Amino acid sequence: MSLRARLTLLYATLLAIILLAFSLAVYSLVGVILVRQIDEGLRQTFESVLVDIQLNARMDSTGELDLSTLPPLDPTADVFAQMWSRDGRLLASNIPQLLTPLDPAGLQSLLPIFKDSLIEDVHLRVLTVPLQLGERQIGTLQLATNLGVVDATQTALLNVLLIGSVISVSLAAVSGWLSTRRALAPLEAVTNTALQITRADDLSRRISYQGPSEDEIGQLIHAFNQTLSRLENLFNTQRRFLADVGHEFRTPLTVIKGNVDLIRRIGFADQESLDGIESEVDRLTRLVGDLLLLAQAESGKLPLDRRLVELDTLLLEAMQHMRVLARDRLHLHLDEIDQVLVYGDPDRLKQVLVNLLGNAIQYTPPGGEITLSLSKSDNQAKLTISDTGPGISAEDLPHVFERFYRGEKSRTRSPDGKGFGLGLSIAYWIIQNHEGRIEVNSLEGEGTTFCIWLPIAKDEFISA
Repeated sequence: MSLRARLTLLYATLLAIILLAFSLAVYSLVGVILVRQIDEGLRQTFESVLVDIQLNARMDSTGELDLSTLPPLDPTADVFAQMWSRDGRLLASNIPQLLTPLDPAGLQSLLPIFKDSLIEDVHLRVLTVPLQLGERQIGTLQLATNLGVVDATQTALLNVLLIGSVISVSLAAVSGWLSTRRALAPLEAVTNTALQITRADDLSRRISYQGPSEDEIGQLIHAFNQTLSRLENLFNTQRRFLADVGHEFRTPLTVIKGNVDLIRRIGFADQESLDGIESEVDRLTRLVGDLLLLAQAESGKLPLDRRLVELDTLLLEAMQHMRVLARDRLHLHLDEIDQVLVYGDPDRLKQVLVNLLGNAIQYTPPGGEITLSLSKSDNQAKLTISDTGPGISAEDLPHVFERFYRGEKSRTRSPDGKGFGLGLSIAYWIIQNHEGRIEVNSLEGEGTTFCIWLPIAKDEFISA
């Protein structure tokens, strides 16, 4: 059964239950009110009859009530009356054709009682009252009225309630079917879009919704569109990643194959060919190592050996290590340095510094300048690496931390061919998992500045 049918059935069933309860309450209440009115009329009639009996009745020699006729009753009251003796003899009645009690069981009652009785298919409401003289019962008076009007009223009311309930439930079912169709139409659009995406592999499709964005359907469609956008970005990133991996593998494999063919033609392995093969194998090894590192990091399987780290000492070590690469070609210097303690993995943090310094050295032209600084700001360590290189274009800047991404100006590798476009992705992950952040600012022709923010070690780590 479809969701639309289930909702319609649910609405109709709930309405039917509510109408049933309401109808039963109304039917019962009307019956109680009408019967109470009749009981009150019988009680008033009894009081008037009792007064006349007390004035006109007399006792015979045996102590029995002597009453030949009942007092006249109000003709508009439509009341039947019978007077019975203690031994069950009918003393008087205004319905001479009926010789049986209006309520046979009521004659045995010692207290006034109202009961329903059925005499010759006539539904009666009977009031039975024992008559006493002092503490001695002298007879029983029974008064009755026809309940035909009450029964007819209740039957008519029951028919009205039944017909009204059937019509109401039917209208509710039709309205529910139409309203749920309109309400669930966006869900059908979601389903159709998902099927179209599955058939066509087109993640660029989006679902439009004309209703309020804050309702449940609007929130669902918004979340679905966001999911599609993210899947599209992931799919495009994955596709670009596979293309870049293929490109990065193709170049060293081509060099290796060329050197192997050369060795095969000349008949011996010359040193230059072997050096070329070894260099490309090293490049492939580094590439595979970086890919495995990223895969472990993103899957959460790369542990960090966290401890107290003197970030100023780590910066000086990385600077001394990279000064060898800069040699006399560049000017590498410190602007300012504070003593800063952070809690993290020293090897991974040094890897970040070496990577950023290596990029700065690689892309800064001869005679350029690389400036490093380390300071404190609001319980944060701020480490900056600035260069006077060609800078990064505004188009490329948002993508520098994506793996394998290299802007057009930076696609020409350094002579050692070490760049794969993975270093910044790894650096971004390492800093992020140290609860820090890494930022980049750059202007074409003026240089690039990388800024790393790391939380300063808390007192409990320092005292431990």
